Amino acid sequence: MCAQPRHGPSVAVNGGRESVGPGDTAKGEKMPAKKRKGKAAVLCGDGSLDCIFRPRSIAVIGASRKKGRIGYEILHNLVSGDYNGKVFPVNPEAEVIHSIKCYPSISEVPDEVDMAVVVVPSRLVVEVAEECAHKGVKGLVVISAGFKETGEKGAELERKLLETIRKNGMRLIGPNCMGVIHTDPSVSMNATFARIPALRGRIGFMSQSGALGEAILEYAEMVEVGFSMFASVGNKADVSGNDLLEYWAEDPHTEVILLYLESFGNPRKFKEIARRVSREKPIIAVKAGTTFAGARAASSHTGALVTKEVATDSLFEQCGVVRVTSIEELFDVSSAIANQPLPEGPRVAIVTNAGGPGILATDACVNLGLEIGSLSDMTKAKLREILPAEASVQNPVDLIASAGPAEYKKSLEIVLEDPEVDALMVIFVAPVITNPQDIVDAVLAGVKEASKPVLACFMGNVRVGVEEGREKERRVPFYTFPESAAKALAAMDKYRIWRQKPEGTIVEFKADTARARRAVDSAAPAAPLGTEAVWEVLESYGLPVARTREASSGGEAVEAAEEMGYPVVMKIYSPAVMHKTDVGGVIKDLRSANDVVRAFGKMKDSLGTEGGGSIRVVLQPMIGGGREVIIGMSNDPTFGPMIMFGLGGIYVEALRDVVFRIHPVTDVDAREMIESVRGRALLEGVRGEEAVDKEGLVEAILRVSQLIADLPEIDELDINPFIAHHDKERSRIVDAKIVLKKRGQGSRQEGL
Repeated sequence: MCAQPRHGPSVAVNGGRESVGPGDTAKGEKMPAKKRKGKAAVLCGDGSLDCIFRPRSIAVIGASRKKGRIGYEILHNLVSGDYNGKVFPVNPEAEVIHSIKCYPSISEVPDEVDMAVVVVPSRLVVEVAEECAHKGVKGLVVISAGFKETGEKGAELERKLLETIRKNGMRLIGPNCMGVIHTDPSVSMNATFARIPALRGRIGFMSQSGALGEAILEYAEMVEVGFSMFASVGNKADVSGNDLLEYWAEDPHTEVILLYLESFGNPRKFKEIARRVSREKPIIAVKAGTTFAGARAASSHTGALVTKEVATDSLFEQCGVVRVTSIEELFDVSSAIANQPLPEGPRVAIVTNAGGPGILATDACVNLGLEIGSLSDMTKAKLREILPAEASVQNPVDLIASAGPAEYKKSLEIVLEDPEVDALMVIFVAPVITNPQDIVDAVLAGVKEASKPVLACFMGNVRVGVEEGREKERRVPFYTFPESAAKALAAMDKYRIWRQKPEGTIVEFKADTARARRAVDSAAPAAPLGTEAVWEVLESYGLPVARTREASSGGEAVEAAEEMGYPVVMKIYSPAVMHKTDVGGVIKDLRSANDVVRAFGKMKDSLGTEGGGSIRVVLQPMIGGGREVIIGMSNDPTFGPMIMFGLGGIYVEALRDVVFRIHPVTDVDAREMIESVRGRALLEGVRGEEAVDKEGLVEAILRVSQLIADLPEIDELDINPFIAHHDKERSRIVDAKIVLKKRGQGSRQEGL
């Protein structure tokens, strides 16, 4: 028997430790040959990563004779892991290492070498890379540390290394990494210094941390999760997460992709690739470094609300990446997605032998957005025929503590046949009278023919295992607590929704870009645009703006108000003021010339400079009814333009009921943004109120997205409030702010 892990997957139907993916073969057997799109089995020299993951020969440069040294452990792992290729140790001070002839330099290796693992001091790495290039080596895995992670001197060394790689058409993993693994028997390569070999499976795993990679492999071995490939990418000087996504997308033996990320380089490229890949293969990611202290200094509501955490969530939402919060959850979710079919809906059935865990499971599922399905009368009648009177046939189904293998097996078969059930969670709390192993066998037998996802929870200090040699049909993930199983089911359902969602399109509207650009060019870099220029830009893109007039005296204000018609609103005009209401800079419902004069005088007394200095105000017609929303954009230095939608007005930053998406947004993105705010019920109409014109809001978001694409010099944009009415023709922008970038300011766009 194998020990039940504290939180995690999983128990295989055959008990084999070789793989977790559906359709895997037994140990030592080759997987069915599937031709990779447009590529031969081994192909190096064309920029492909085959030279790293499918090399025919490997040199270990810096191989060591001393056990415990990285250079020894990498060579040992290659040999003991039955690498299906030639291995050449390189060390000028040794003739033989690990019973293999050693060579003083890569240039003296007599055979061709596809890939080299480099374990030498950082000061020698560039020289070694040049020797490898001269030898014709096309792939490098540089384990050595001492590059950009150490400061500017190391960064310069890394730049020289990358220059050598690019000049010679090579590919590089690292530097400062743990290495790579490919478990396919046709390769069987463990080019890492990890103590625990990876089990074979259907998961491609990228770790940005070498040290964590070691722990990940150990934990994966404990919970019996296997990999097709594993890559510790270190500094990502050349090969990035984006490259691995594209490579694994075409690999027939990789069905699920896991990512441990610490930073992003090119999130927009990641979005493009991941959005395509996740339609075919699930991507599950844990992102470290989420406790960002706060947003950058910003002069807009939108800029003040953008954080690393918000941007990361937005990125993953847009491209269908399933985000988890811990390594443990990463394995919990991946074990379910890799081994079970996706549910067809959110309805969960729970079968348990104890009421308390059933309630915990119910609460966890509901809180995570799943539904507890109602069992049909036929299902309940069939359950009643096989269960004692004390059992409950409602959902959750409580078999009571006396339930044995027969009751479990038959109950699962019955519940899974119910058309109102999309997924099943089976829970077992071991009483003294029942052998847990018998229940394991009953569960596996009961779900053998099921086409719906099944997750199991065996609570307490339970040891479970499966008979060796039993024919493998499928794997059922086993968890210690219901909450872990519920999170995995919720992640599966969220991914199902993504897969079913239309891709969306980038919509373009007729716009007067030349007029908008003239307005932008009238302002200085890093400065806010004046009111007239802001209105010019927005009107040029068909955005509905309220009539606005500026005034610098009471008389001018009265003239503007009478031209517009009463009632009017008076606002202070000062680009330095972000929160006008905080300083008394908004006075509403002015209905006469006297009201306007008094309001101007009051605002001048409270906001004018010392000695009765002048002020400027803007006046607009008073717009009644509708809902205040905000549409904005802030240019993040890593993620680029971030577009925001939410409930607007004076409480934007206090309530933070906003949603972000990375530019550009599609029509599907825009609609999803509106539907994702917590206060969407206010937009849909409450207590007899009319709903706002949602399609008009979608159009406004898309017009802003187009504006940002055409005018990249805009750094921040706030449209707040946008008064949204049920009648699109009455919807108006009543306040807006545009700030331009500093000269030379742009987005950092490198590899993921």
